[in-house]
Amino acid sequence: MAYYLNLFSPETYAAFTHSNKTITGFRNRQQGMANRIKAGDVLICYVTRLSRWCGLLEIVDGPFLDDTPIFMVKNDPYIVRFHVRAQVWLPLHETLPIHLDEIWQQLSFTQSCDKKSTIWTSFVRCSLNKFTDKDGTFLASTLLEQSVNPEIHPLDEKEQKSLKVHIVNRIDKVVEVSVPDNDDEFLASDKQQQSQDVRESIKMQALLAQIGARMGLRIWLPKADRCRVLKEWKNGTELLLDHLPLNYDEATLSTIEQIDVIWLKGRSIVRAFEVEHTTSIYSGLLRMADLLALQPNMNINLHIVAPDARKGKVFQEIRRPVFSLLDKGPLFESCSYISYSNLKELSKQKHLNRMTDAVVDDYAEKEEL
Repeated sequence: MAYYLNLFSPETYAAFTHSNKTITGFRNRQQGMANRIKAGDVLICYVTRLSRWCGLLEIVDGPFLDDTPIFMVKNDPYIVRFHVRAQVWLPLHETLPIHLDEIWQQLSFTQSCDKKSTIWTSFVRCSLNKFTDKDGTFLASTLLEQSVNPEIHPLDEKEQKSLKVHIVNRIDKVVEVSVPDNDDEFLASDKQQQSQDVRESIKMQALLAQIGARMGLRIWLPKADRCRVLKEWKNGTELLLDHLPLNYDEATLSTIEQIDVIWLKGRSIVRAFEVEHTTSIYSGLLRMADLLALQPNMNINLHIVAPDARKGKVFQEIRRPVFSLLDKGPLFESCSYISYSNLKELSKQKHLNRMTDAVVDDYAEKEEL
């Protein structure tokens, strides 16, 4: 018997809770991972945005392909499916926060991490990751014990806010969006703090430029930022472009030129980054959305780079209704989040000059639904 991760958003957790709990599904791209799973293996279930363990599903059979909506949702993306038996499925107020000391200190991927970091989240970014036998056995026994002798773990205010989602009916699919609150606890209130925040943002731009240059990619920076970034970025600056070698209309070029950092290979953009330190995050996402609205067929990787503590805010903002109606599809499908700590870890890789830009995906996070 082996143990594998099954991610649920708060919305799919609620939908599964109200189903007969006999089928779980995964995206088509995960079919290769699904093929290694056998009857008798166990899926350990985790709720994203809430960071809570919620259940155990024993594999009965599968995988099989079926695009019939499981939860009466149009264009259900979870077509790689298993029949399962729910060994444990906890009510929301009984789900187990991963940050509980008795859990945090036992799991191999969290026990050596600071609870404020996001380094540990690399394991819970993708469904069907395989647990070590020790981690799987521990979580299974812990969840079984919780189902027999439950302890209440009420949702805090931040967790309750993360549940405020709404549904938008696109022509091609139904998507979940969020309507964030207006207040932003990270907005600076004095000039000194704002100055410090600008410097940190510039450092992240310089780090992105440096990483791309080490990979042999050409770099674009907005002209307004160049002088400040070049004070931090010392090596590889010869790869900084004076002009973008792109054949787009004026509106598209004007939008692209304002993006914080762009990596190019030849005449093609491979990745674009917006660094958001204390702003509302909305501005960077809006620029990304503008680009996709102007060029819906553009196939590039988009990233929001922000402090570790702003991860939840990024995922909340990216689901604004305005970003769900792009012709290319909802923005959250094209744009991911990179924390400052993950970016710094990436910069420490000794052999970046031998790597491709695809390594960035190992440090970027997308919210699984």
